Amino acid sequence: MIVDPFKLRISADVAESIRAHGAETYPEECCGALLGRDGDGAKPREIFGLYALVNRRKDSPQNRFAVSSRDVLDAERVAAERGLDVVGWYHSHPDHPARPSDYDREHAWPWYSYIIVKVQSGAPKEMTSWRLQEDRERYSEETIEIRGEADARD
Repeated sequence: MIVDPFKLRISADVAESIRAHGAETYPEECCGALLGRDGDGAKPREIFGLYALVNRRKDSPQNRFAVSSRDVLDAERVAAERGLDVVGWYHSHPDHPARPSDYDREHAWPWYSYIIVKVQSGAPKEMTSWRLQEDRERYSEETIEIRGEADARD
């Protein structure tokens, strides 16, 4: 059985942690690494944990985020210690839609999952996930399956 290659599975706790991080850093963007395992064709990519990072962007942290190479190495180290891989990144869009911007596309890498949570007036709202195409021209939306979440959020 082949599954949708653009499907991401996370727990309700992980989804809530992303939302909480976005609310905590509002009105600036939050960011962090998605720790998990890639799907194998029969199973979707799955996120088991997060590694929250500090937004290192100084000039416009309310609408951009940046991480250092040390941050990436630390995230990879923590993932390896947990027997996982860095399979993506997350960030928030304060008072903007949960869609990747041109800036996001220009700074993204193909293969990774990119979760974006909209934070409106300090309250987390819609959460989406995206994968940058190999040609780097556009994203494909990735379905998020949240395990254990009883109620849908807008």
